[in-house]
Amino acid sequence: HSCVNDPSSDPFSNASPISPPSSNSQRSISVFSRTGIIVLLSLMVILGVFTPWSGMSQSMFSNSRKVSSLSKWRDYSMAEAASFVTKNGTIIVCAVSQPYLPFLNNWLISITRQKHQEMVLGFFNFTSRRPRHLLQILELGYSVMYNDVDMVWFGDPFCYLEGNHDVYFSDDMAATLGYCKMDILCCLAAFIIYFFHASSLWLISCVIFLRPTDGAKLVMKKWTEELQAQPWSKAKKANDQPAFNWALNKTAGLVDLYLLPQTEFPTGGLYFKNQTWVQQRANQGKERYNS
Repeated sequence: HSCVNDPSSDPFSNASPISPPSSNSQRSISVFSRTGIIVLLSLMVILGVFTPWSGMSQSMFSNSRKVSSLSKWRDYSMAEAASFVTKNGTIIVCAVSQPYLPFLNNWLISITRQKHQEMVLGFFNFTSRRPRHLLQILELGYSVMYNDVDMVWFGDPFCYLEGNHDVYFSDDMAATLGYCKMDILCCLAAFIIYFFHASSLWLISCVIFLRPTDGAKLVMKKWTEELQAQPWSKAKKANDQPAFNWALNKTAGLVDLYLLPQTEFPTGGLYFKNQTWVQQRANQGKERYNS
């Protein structure tokens, strides 16, 4: 006995329903009918009103995200930046403006070859603000090496930072000073010897190494004071080089200063214009630094 197709065997079937199916349920709304046109117009109005608002809300959210990211960048403190790039308690710093970006790339390449690229902390700024940046880093307890971006590293300069002096720097003379491990006494002797030949021993700030000592901080403070005393103007285009020399001169008896060897840290004028010096150095086969 099979009851697959037997209606009497289905307990939910009803031979006589309570009410017949409505004829309206069999109707379909035509798109071209009056009702269909009204529905389409209503949808177009709804989309036209709410779509622009959704776009505005998205742009508002995206703008807020941009502002948020910018505020995070501005809130990035010196202490956070320094702690991120420091290695062995030392940071390499440069300050660069827009025209010098190609120099910056070349400088970074030369540093990368010496495996020190992770220590670099750059400032998109003018060099007149340099001593303030360096002082901030010293106050955080880090040693700091500053380089101009037109300098190229032919070797690792840290092996020449002998002793435990406060400030290390180089000279800007095209005349040769000879090879010696110069401290401040040697610097004074060279100044006296070459006074009549070059008028003075001009020290340059293209490469400076500072330890976080009271002496180094004093030099940076004095350098800042000297810069503030000679504000820049179109008539008087001051720069930080004379101020650096005046700061060293006024703190010479209070700070342990060290003049880096000219043979390893030559000025551009010496390296490019003194061919005799270049040939002698080439024969010695030692590393060279140039700005």
